[in-house]
Amino acid sequence: MGGAYELAGGTPWAEPLSTWTSLAFVLAGAAIVHGALRREARATRSPRLALGVLVALVGIGSVVQHGPSPSWNAVVHDPPLLGVLALVTADALADLTGRRLRTWWWLVPALADVVLAAAGGPASTLAQALAAAVAVVAGAVRAWRRPAVRRRTVVALALLGVGSAVGTQSRPGWPLCDADGPLGVTVQGHAAWHVLAAVALWVLAPTLGTRRPTVQPDVRPDVRPDAAAPTPR
Repeated sequence: MGGAYELAGGTPWAEPLSTWTSLAFVLAGAAIVHGALRREARATRSPRLALGVLVALVGIGSVVQHGPSPSWNAVVHDPPLLGVLALVTADALADLTGRRLRTWWWLVPALADVVLAAAGGPASTLAQALAAAVAVVAGAVRAWRRPAVRRRTVVALALLGVGSAVGTQSRPGWPLCDADGPLGVTVQGHAAWHVLAAVALWVLAPTLGTRRPTVQPDVRPDVRPDAAAPTPR
């Protein structure tokens, strides 16, 4: 699926390990929702709840794609993933620009991807790649300008970077996919990507909804100590 390499292991599923590790997204989504419900501030709760639901849907869609893999698997796999990327980007841009996060900023791209995925072809995949690039750039800029979210963002990006590298290197024709190659191993890279990406989203979740503190000007009445009191008449 998607160029991934995996040993079937005698199961009816083409990619059993990737199917099982897809559940990491479901667990991460549940943990994000649980954490969001413990927060009292609505401003931070709403985007985190949305992220948790989307991450869980990514896991369900991934199970469908790597498990039974019906012809329509992209319709349940791709839109939640694009929704996650769009939500992370929208939240970062809202923070950077001082604007309120609007639901349609991330929901419209996710719904549009339903059409792209249903149509087939590379359009949905290209949309995800573009959304991922924008999300990384927006997140990096936000981390640079907002020290409060920097540590979690950097850790999340590092996990995604490692997962992406392992996943790419374990595709057919790449070193980690060749048991007879110089490394002498076959790594189940896409399965590792699932786990690392799920952990990265869980790490990143608490940054959603946080905003730069607004500094209120110190306005004081213009009272001069030496001002003479008005003479009563």
